[in-house]
Amino acid sequence: MNKFFAFVGLAICLQSCNEDAIPRPTSQLRLDYPTPTYISKESKYPFSLDINDFSTILSKDNGAIEVHYPKMKATVYLSYKTVNNDLEKLLTDAQKLTYKLHVMKADEITEQPFVNPDKKVYGMFYTVGGDAASNALFYATDSTKNFVTGSVYFYTKPNYDSILPASSYITNDMKKMLESIKWKE
Repeated sequence: MNKFFAFVGLAICLQSCNEDAIPRPTSQLRLDYPTPTYISKESKYPFSLDINDFSTILSKDNGAIEVHYPKMKATVYLSYKTVNNDLEKLLTDAQKLTYKLHVMKADEITEQPFVNPDKKVYGMFYTVGGDAASNALFYATDSTKNFVTGSVYFYTKPNYDSILPASSYITNDMKKMLESIKWKE
């Protein structure tokens, strides 16, 4: 009797192997973000810049502006300071923020200088690779009166692979912010 069941089981196994196996396709996370449309935003501070209309903006009383991306669970924090013969200190603080806070977790930090002499905007854009707290930062100044910094933070533990699509989208928005800064006279 045991031989019979073994024979039937073997026959079923061999019969099921006749067809070619079709592997399941691997699934991919699909994150669709809208094509960015930028609008110029005036602030109560002496500068304006372009932001993505996919985001919302909130001005604080302490010189801070928050650009919220609720669907991506991220915020770009902008801060404004007046230059009072302390430009070197402001530049040093901005650079320290980038390197001191991020060098432990960052795989790489890329610097991209920004110079627009027509609008008198000079600055640096930093892209941080790896599981750092912020994946993009910048500063901009006219080198006489105004100084602006910006950085993006997500409302989650940094996991570079998981937030990469959203981080890339917001990094492009931050580059547009930096490129569009206009100082008020």
